[in-house]
Amino acid sequence: MTVRLTHIHRHPIKSIGVEALERVSLQAARRLPGDREWAVVTESGERNASASQTDGQPDRWLPKSCFLRGVSSAPLQAISGGWQGNNLALSHPERPDLCFDPEDEGERLIEWVRPLWPERAPAPTRLVKGAAIWTDSKWPWLSILSLDSLAELERKTGQSLGTHRWRGNLWVRGWQPFQERELIGHVIRIGDVELRITDHIGRCGATNVDTESGKPDIDMVETLDRLYGHTDFGIFAEVVTGGDIAIGDEVAP
Repeated sequence: MTVRLTHIHRHPIKSIGVEALERVSLQAARRLPGDREWAVVTESGERNASASQTDGQPDRWLPKSCFLRGVSSAPLQAISGGWQGNNLALSHPERPDLCFDPEDEGERLIEWVRPLWPERAPAPTRLVKGAAIWTDSKWPWLSILSLDSLAELERKTGQSLGTHRWRGNLWVRGWQPFQERELIGHVIRIGDVELRITDHIGRCGATNVDTESGKPDIDMVETLDRLYGHTDFGIFAEVVTGGDIAIGDEVAP
């Protein structure tokens, strides 16, 4: 069976929203453009953010503990939306729709997400744009996930899990379930792009949450460990040779 690229997803704000792309241009040793370009700093993260900033914006990569994250607030996982022109348009089942300019109206996002964030957790303070993209890893990697692995996991758990809870970049179809785990160290080609598979993606409690409702519906970490003896789902990859990729492109060694 020919393996194909089926979805391209990016998340303009870390842990907040997701949008689908038809195609994208990738550069060597760079992340997926526009993915986790913005993030919301918390009160506890301000110490790191303020100590390393130029013109009010952090000028180096910061750890995930500095920001709002789905693992600390299940309702965040139900936020959807992405770019509309120069604005970001977001929706949530418990909040009115929001459309704002992140360059000038970050405070509107802070007020919008505040009811979705635990009262006892360090409060959100401001929206920041990254000198580096705000992925959990400081390495310039993107994520690749398999619809075939997802289908097997859904069959074994007896429930629909969907793609959004995993917050992946590239989804492919045509591998044997969990075949991607055997690709660490290998190079694959998608369209014009060559990618070196670098590592497994370890999962956390953010994946416990149904992204339609924003409510937990499974203990994903325990489930993966019980079914497979590990808590990974998906793989990281580094772009070796840049170029264009598009939905439907063949994925090959």
